[in-house]
Amino acid sequence: MKTDATGREIGKNPASPSGLPPAIAAYLIWGFLPLYLILVQVVPAFEFVGWRIIWTLPFCLLIVALRKQGKELLVAVKDPRSLAILTASALLIGINWLVYVWAIQADQVYAASLGYYINPLLNVLLGTLLLGEKLSKLQWLAVAVAAIGVAILAAGALTTLWISLTLAFSFGTYGLLRKRVAVGSLPGLTIESAILLLPATGIVLYYGQLPSGSAFGAELWLSVAIMLGGVLTAVPLLLFAIAARRMEYSTIGFIQFLAPTIVFLLGIFVFNEDLKPAQLACFTLIWIALALFVLDLWQRRPKKQKSVARI
Repeated sequence: MKTDATGREIGKNPASPSGLPPAIAAYLIWGFLPLYLILVQVVPAFEFVGWRIIWTLPFCLLIVALRKQGKELLVAVKDPRSLAILTASALLIGINWLVYVWAIQADQVYAASLGYYINPLLNVLLGTLLLGEKLSKLQWLAVAVAAIGVAILAAGALTTLWISLTLAFSFGTYGLLRKRVAVGSLPGLTIESAILLLPATGIVLYYGQLPSGSAFGAELWLSVAIMLGGVLTAVPLLLFAIAARRMEYSTIGFIQFLAPTIVFLLGIFVFNEDLKPAQLACFTLIWIALALFVLDLWQRRPKKQKSVARI
């Protein structure tokens, strides 16, 4: 899989919708992830993130071998620029994982959800300011409506806003870096996992020396659930990296509203958290913004199809 200097796949039309299916699939998995995290909530957040990294790496290496991407992996490792960017992205995604897992375990589901409502607005900002992407008037209206909704929700969650902002900025910057590095999705994720392996190993060894012992190996079902974390980590991140390299970053930002919406619904119907008026207002405004953004994409679609047909 060849890429240009910005990380886009050569031969792919930048406006091609081919990144839409992996983007939707990634956000669906992330949206329902709290259900899995509740399953392993007996594992301390730090230890779980350590095991999550450890089990992500072999899964990635297996897929690299099956897809015969070993040479691409070695090329990326030998490139100082790519390695530096992937080191930064690895640190960002590690922080993101830790804060998110802790938030869910601490019953801060809405704070986690708010972080991923803020993140699309950050993606739009990064896409327009740093990548030179353009927004139509209808898309700017959608941004304004969504921003009002997030502001209303943030005003009522000042004590937990640090959770939301950390999640938003860590993942927003992570996506931007992965979009800019000229490394394939899977090799990049494999390198990130390898970079985080040493600190992850240190974390699990530390917990293994405690009187309570390591969570892994205590019970068969729990050990299997921890191992599953590697798959649930690698698959959506791989899908997201593919989408980020094939789609405009601002478009990805609005698709991302899918995941926090699912988390909101889980908070209401599964975790039985009270839905406050501010949260309901935010939820309503963001869906209006999403509808405006989708409407704009639909209106511009025929024009793109006609221009392609002439070519």
